Amino acid sequence: MKFIDTHSHLYAKEFDEDRDEVVQKAIDSGVEKILLPNISSKYTQRMLSLCQNYPDNCFPMMGLHPCDVNLDNYEKEIMHVKKELLTKKYIAVGEIGIDLHWDKSTLEVQKKAFASQILLAKKNNLPVVIHVRNSFDETINIVDKYNDDNLRGVFHCFTGNIKEANQIIGLNNFYIGIGGVLTFKNSNLDKTIQNINNEYLLLETDSPYLTPTPYRGIRNESKHIIEIAKKLAEIKNISIEEVSRFTNENANRLFKI
Repeated sequence: MKFIDTHSHLYAKEFDEDRDEVVQKAIDSGVEKILLPNISSKYTQRMLSLCQNYPDNCFPMMGLHPCDVNLDNYEKEIMHVKKELLTKKYIAVGEIGIDLHWDKSTLEVQKKAFASQILLAKKNNLPVVIHVRNSFDETINIVDKYNDDNLRGVFHCFTGNIKEANQIIGLNNFYIGIGGVLTFKNSNLDKTIQNINNEYLLLETDSPYLTPTPYRGIRNESKHIIEIAKKLAEIKNISIEEVSRFTNENANRLFKI
């Protein structure tokens, strides 16, 4: 039984002491592919080095995270994304989007950076991996503005309600990324996901963040995707093997890996 972790930051500093061990544990647990969203130019080489060390298991994306967007740097950072995409090394444009949890003052420049990267994704025929935090309406309005048959992607770390899930599905060619929040006792995400067709769901860990139950309170790792899969199987009243099958099919369809 194999799994694909569609969103993991294993190149982050939290793994500097034992990165190889963490990757090997994930592989030994059945996580055969780990997709790595970028954050900014500061992380590009770290991410690419990890992919070079594990070419059959780790796959890079290129993008500017909304929390790293500011007026002083965003044009330079977008140029970095643009140049890197020309190398054809990347499976997606991400992690991009809008985050209004930490800093609402950068909303307008976040919108510009987000729109620019959506256009780059369309130009390069790549999917987008979208970060949404306290910004669902702002984010989906921009996606809808640029949406056409040449745009596809995933709303990563989905924590919304059924109305928001159906808005994502209504875009066509978009998926819903399910992570550790699904296992949280009071998240109510289980009630939403129960009503979403399996063909729209992807598994992810967002390591080192959002560690699933029963490991909450420690660093998240890609191997913990098993706990998310178990919870999804429970909610859907199906086998974990079936979860593996359809989430892998969905990931391969979106990312062409």
